[in-house]
Amino acid sequence: MSRRFFLALVLAPAAIAGFGLVSSRAAPVSYALPEETSAFKPGPNLDVVQNNCTGCHSADYIQTQPRGPKYKKDFWQAEVTKMIKIYGAPISDADVPKIVEYLAATY
Repeated sequence: MSRRFFLALVLAPAAIAGFGLVSSRAAPVSYALPEETSAFKPGPNLDVVQNNCTGCHSADYIQTQPRGPKYKKDFWQAEVTKMIKIYGAPISDADVPKIVEYLAATY
């Protein structure tokens, strides 16, 4: 057995154990979030939207989306689908139509 290999075998567990000691002494981090600057408009299924969407973004994000007659149900369906498939939003299949209904009716 070479000296380099022997040192690697001996030192590797010590290095791994050292990482465990460092992380076990880490203190929790806390911080204050800024106050909300906007709110979701009242509408059907508002609670479902708040439960699913505010974990990733504020109502400000929705305010920046295009508006008008052609930006209704199909547009919002595509946006919610994008949030799930592209960004990994953990939205249940049962909540998708409720979110789309809210967005199409309210924005």
